[in-house]
Amino acid sequence: MKGFMRQRGAAWELRVYLGADPVSGKQRYATKSVRGVGKREAQRLLNEMVVSAERGLEARTTTTVGDLLDRWFEAARNDFSPKTVREVSGFIERNLRPALGDVRLTKLTAASLDRYYQRLLKDGGQSGRPLAPSTIRRIHGILRRALAQGVRWGWLGVNPAASATPPRVQSPDIKPPTPDEVGRLQAAIAESDPELLMFVRLSAMTGARRSEVIAIRWPDLDLDEAVVTISRGVVMGPSGLVEKDTKTHQARRVALDPETVRMLVAHQVVVEERAQACGTKLAGNGFVFSADIEGRTPWYPDSVSRRFRRACKRIGLEGVRLHDLRHYVATRLLSAGVDVRTVAGRLGHRNAATTLNVYSHFVPEADRHAAAVIAALGTNLEPGAE
Repeated sequence: MKGFMRQRGAAWELRVYLGADPVSGKQRYATKSVRGVGKREAQRLLNEMVVSAERGLEARTTTTVGDLLDRWFEAARNDFSPKTVREVSGFIERNLRPALGDVRLTKLTAASLDRYYQRLLKDGGQSGRPLAPSTIRRIHGILRRALAQGVRWGWLGVNPAASATPPRVQSPDIKPPTPDEVGRLQAAIAESDPELLMFVRLSAMTGARRSEVIAIRWPDLDLDEAVVTISRGVVMGPSGLVEKDTKTHQARRVALDPETVRMLVAHQVVVEERAQACGTKLAGNGFVFSADIEGRTPWYPDSVSRRFRRACKRIGLEGVRLHDLRHYVATRLLSAGVDVRTVAGRLGHRNAATTLNVYSHFVPEADRHAAAVIAALGTNLEPGAE
């Protein structure tokens, strides 16, 4: 914030610009007139006013947290994926607005936010059920971003969320299914839901996200070269299914094994014959996993997960999620000694650091495998060996 001063007769007039009032649009200033002091003392007093203004102590506005959330979300939603828009909107309406919507920005403090987070941890939101620390940190992240924008707009001097302390979140204990469990699961699905089997096989082979597998179209498959191009994802937006970029906004080519290629060829024959039996044909750019005969509509993400959970329940694997197939791919590859960069590329991580951060517990096993490989090569490690 900028401060100005000028001498008017025997007095010094001090002014600090506070930005435009977000409600009225009028320019706001904090002013003070001091007498009987010299220029140096006047400058010191002006500096104090600037500090006070930056702390929000001189702000005079009725703007509330709800006002800021509305304006921030309106401006920021175009930068979010449809899924994130839906999630952020839900957190604002279910959690933030009922508790903080009417609170003036000038009254919001780090201490009040800490108390709010503790209430969520103990009593939860509107449902009355305690919220998980990870959920509270999501709420904190939304509020922190909105308040940071409010500071940039001049609506408040400092961001109280930057000094607040949301509950800590322990790193999730990743427990991927074993090869035996994945085999049992595929065998069970083969009998009851062959199309879901194809989906599970492709997920367990590529390590792709649910949204990415759903978005695969027939032209994305090069079965002669045994590769699939993953460049999009399908998610549920506020108004229905939406196709978007991958999470990292990057396309990748993933190699396929012969058995997966064979299954894809067989799957293509089945859906083509089904379309012909209905007097039509597959759309040229149709989805591999489609809710209609011509392949124009992809599967609904939540529907796929429900089918997967039912299949797991039938064979006593209630704790296994569809996303765990992604963990399965990553951990099996790392444990087999595949280098982290290759694993990161297959998973679609932006860089190897992300892979290491998530799967660091499995890297030592890969290192032991590397030691075994060196030993198997018969390397001469005796002193004096070249």
